[in-house]
Amino acid sequence: MGEQSGYDCPGCRAPMRRQMFARRPEGEVALDICFGCQAIWFDAFESSQLTPGATIELFRAINERPATPAPPITDAAACPVCRRRLLLTHDIQRSNRFVYHRCPERHGRFTTFFQFLREKEFVRSLSPAEVNRLRATATQVRCSSCGAPVNIERDASCAYCHAPLAILDADAVQRALEALSEKERARPVPDATAAIDAILAGQRTQRRLARYESGHGDEAIDLVREVLGLLTAHL
Repeated sequence: MGEQSGYDCPGCRAPMRRQMFARRPEGEVALDICFGCQAIWFDAFESSQLTPGATIELFRAINERPATPAPPITDAAACPVCRRRLLLTHDIQRSNRFVYHRCPERHGRFTTFFQFLREKEFVRSLSPAEVNRLRATATQVRCSSCGAPVNIERDASCAYCHAPLAILDADAVQRALEALSEKERARPVPDATAAIDAILAGQRTQRRLARYESGHGDEAIDLVREVLGLLTAHL
């Protein structure tokens, strides 16, 4: 997807893929994406320049790739521009905490797909009631932050990275869809709440069904990626 970027991935050093997205108020933003590391390199201010429609397109790009656990971003990750070591940075958007790796020379930052969704407030923690609903239909899910298995019969957070169980926020998705331009709004609008309810009720998406039928089992799901799959199937 997209042409080869001039940047090597800060995480794995493989060539990144460059893809164009709509910029606000006009023009385009060229994002450099590593699907192996499931992460994006944002040049300065690019993240804030994406239109609502571009964010939805990025949803689709994320969803089209296999939901395999991404390798952790190590301390050796370097800026693709100046090669200086990236600095782990903790930030907050309203009440949503997220992390990324930034260049000390301000060339940009390296953000995982999951942390991007947290930054844009599309991801929230499951409520106790939702955790109980999920426990009635599944015993194990995959942490959307680090990919580790989470035994939900015992835990409501990841034992490895301590991130709470998370899912896409239906209200946040709906606000993004309502902010689409008139041209973008011509596309069908999925029901985000119904997508979340389907996952919590244990209904299989086509991707989970294919994995089950191929013999890879249905033992661990990524709640964020599963909802993305249901939503982007109708976008």
